[in-house]
Amino acid sequence: MNRKLIFLDIDGTLTAPGSNEPPQSALEAIRIARAAGHLVFLCSGRNYDMLKPLLAYGFDGAVASGGGYVFTGDRVLYDCPMSDEQRDQALQLFAEGGVLRTIEAKDGSYCDAGMGEFLQQCSGGNSELLRWRNAIEKDLGIRPMSEYDGRPIYKVVFMCARTEQLAPAIRELEKDFYFLIQDMAGANCLNGELINRKFNKGTGIAAAAAAFGADLADTIGIGDSMNDLEMIQTVGTGVCMENGSPALKKHSSFVCPSVENDGIAWTFSRLGLANMPKN
Repeated sequence: MNRKLIFLDIDGTLTAPGSNEPPQSALEAIRIARAAGHLVFLCSGRNYDMLKPLLAYGFDGAVASGGGYVFTGDRVLYDCPMSDEQRDQALQLFAEGGVLRTIEAKDGSYCDAGMGEFLQQCSGGNSELLRWRNAIEKDLGIRPMSEYDGRPIYKVVFMCARTEQLAPAIRELEKDFYFLIQDMAGANCLNGELINRKFNKGTGIAAAAAAFGADLADTIGIGDSMNDLEMIQTVGTGVCMENGSPALKKHSSFVCPSVENDGIAWTFSRLGLANMPKN
């Protein structure tokens, strides 16, 4: 058997945005694929703490924090938090521009006061915006910024009303960080992520493949938004969900049904990873 390494985005791909409960069809497909000898990883912007509910379902590891923290079992393959100086500068520049911030450490997330109220004012948007709205409303472990204790962080999620609020931060930080702005059709705010240029989902996948001696041609990635672009560009076969970004679909090998229509199970069956039982 030619073993494959499969990397799954979460929000809008493996689960409905903001959820920690994959469809049973996806869980069964993953179980069958792993039993056949394939390896299945989560590949997400979520930090390790936010991955815990899903890791309980059984995965071979994860590319977490957008590629900043990569592990398989108890083995850490890559670990690259911001320096204290980078963190302090980024947080100050965002604060001065009136930009709302959520920071992610390995084992905790912290957000500015007023984030929930701001999100309620935004309409439409993509899976990332919905995830943060749900995470705050359902209290999925995101704590007030006032409780942040200085532990290393990997990523800053930012939200604001106008592009010009980001200008000073972009000017000072773009040498070392990507400003990933999400597709926000129908929304009246900006939602994005500040990500270290040292890593992305693609470099995380490469680290995992190297650890298992796998060729990148034997990797598969499934995602839905533009923060999955490097994943799709790195893997041998890239798949975009039907509910995903039109821009990402242009870079993908093919498009699968939406998360609500058993897209993961459909893809695993099409690629011969799991022979799914017929209903």
